[in-house]
Parts: sequence; C-alpha cells; structure tokens
Amino acid sequence: MDRSVEMGIEVFDKEIEVLNSVRNQLGSVFSQILEEILACEGKVILIGMGKSGHVAGKIAATMSSLGTSAFALNAGECMHGDLGKIRKNDVVILISYSGECDEILRIIPSIKLIGATILGITCNGESTLARSCKVVQVFNGVEEACHLGIAPTSSATAVMVYGDALAVAASRVKGFEKDDFGVLHPEGTLGKKIITRTIDLMRPVAEDLFLHEDSTILEAVEAMINADTDLVFVVNEEKFLTGIVTNGDLKRNMPDKDIKNDRIMPFIHRYPVFVDVSAKAVEALRIMTDKNVHALPVVKDEKPVGVIERDAIIRYGIYL
Repeated sequence: MDRSVEMGIEVFDKEIEVLNSVRNQLGSVFSQILEEILACEGKVILIGMGKSGHVAGKIAATMSSLGTSAFALNAGECMHGDLGKIRKNDVVILISYSGECDEILRIIPSIKLIGATILGITCNGESTLARSCKVVQVFNGVEEACHLGIAPTSSATAVMVYGDALAVAASRVKGFEKDDFGVLHPEGTLGKKIITRTIDLMRPVAEDLFLHEDSTILEAVEAMINADTDLVFVVNEEKFLTGIVTNGDLKRNMPDKDIKNDRIMPFIHRYPVFVDVSAKAVEALRIMTDKNVHALPVVKDEKPVGVIERDAIIRYGIYL
C-alpha cells in the first residue's frame, strides 16, 4: 500500500476511535443540553474561536436547517460589539478544547449580565469554561489525529458530530418533517418537490376559452392558440370538466374535416386524468410519466383553471 494512503487511513482510524469514545460518553449531560435547546424561547448561539469557531458555524447551520433557529458568533468579534446580538432568552453554547481560551473567557461575564443561559463543550472538565456553564459536556480522552498531536482534528470532528446529534435529536422531538424542511430549503431540489404546487407552475386558462360538446374544430384550434397549450377543456353548463381535446388529435384529423362546421365530439377524451391546484407539482409529473402524457388539466373545486406541462416542471428543477 502506498505510504500516503497508509497515513490517510491512520487519521481515519484515530478519528473513528475518538468518535466511538465520545459516543460512549453520551448520557444525562446530552439530555440536559438538549432540554435547554428545546426550552429556548430565543435563539441558540454557538461561540468558538479559531477552528472551534468554524465548528460552531457548521453546527449552527445544521440546527437552522433542521428547525432550530441558531447562529454562530466569533468570540473575538464579541468583544467588539457582537455581544449585542445575544438576548436574555437565548441559549449560548461555548466551544473550547482547553476551556481556557482567553477570548471566550473574557465574554462570559457579559453574557451572564445579559442573562442568557450558558452551556459548554470542552475537553477539560477542570477548566474555567466548565465551571462557568450551567451545563457542560466534557469529552475525556480525546487525542488529536494530527501527527503532532496538536492541531484540532479529532476534537473538531467529535464536536461537529455531537452538534449533529443535538440538531437531529431536537428536530425529531419537535416533529420536524420533510414539508418543514422544504420550507427552509426552497431552492433545493428536495425543497422544490415538497413545497411547489401545480398552481405555481400551471399555465392559467380563461373561462372564455373553454369548449362545449357542440364546439367546432375551428373553435378548438383558436382556443388552443389563444391559451398557448396543447390541450383544451370541454365543460358542461356548470363549467365542470367533462373532457379534453388535444393538439395531437386535431393534427391527425383536421385534413379530413371541415373545421368550420365539424364538431369536436369525436375527438373528446372523456373523464380525463387531472390534478388539483393544491397537488404537488412532483405528483403531477409522476402521473404524466405513468400515463405517458406531457400535460394535465389543473382543476379547482372540480372546475378547470389551467394546464400544467411536463417540460415546465422539469425546467423548474423538479425530477422524479
């Protein structure tokens, strides 16, 4: 095996070993910190310095993504005004491997004056940070994967995974579901699938373009052109959908017809498949794929209001 690969594997092995050790240390303190997060009426604020600051940012992003409003602050910037972002009803989680980071220790008195709840994550249970927190998670026996045993490697990984565990557990307890996730991720593919409805992507069709069973082929062609769709609606007197006429049907049959006088009745697809305005666009796409069609009527209260097309859904970034 190449020596470089061996060195890489050594780092993986050391960090996996630390993760297993930290996992086995989870207990009542994890539950207490989770309870503080769930009871928080404000925001969860994570503060670190250096590598711990980057870890704080990642944890805050994960929490926010999963339904717990959170953000990260740099401990150094807190000394120059960012403490003003903290409120009494917030929960502050301080992260420091040694628990003696000067930038973090110097802001603790101010956070206490503000009245926010202070929690901590450290590898030193005898540290000033540990003594200053309402609840502190101490990781014992953490050895860095760095060949010098100095650079934050295993410790940073352990704290990130611990933060993931808090974020996911809080999300599950709150009943955070895929629809909620979609609301917070509207531009992602999953978010679009979850929140985009047929009404958002349909092409509206005005009532004056609806057809009746005694409409002529010419009227169908004109309605199709004016609506800029490949299908037009056939409705009854109450404007309920009773059928559709497609562009393909007209193209195949018009050469043999008197389009000014012949009626559309022979071309009507009765009891067509349709979707409601409240249906998800991805469901419309699934129906079109199953039925091998490229467009569907969209109805509201069983009355047609528009057409949704396969191409429009895919262009928007929704796929099966």
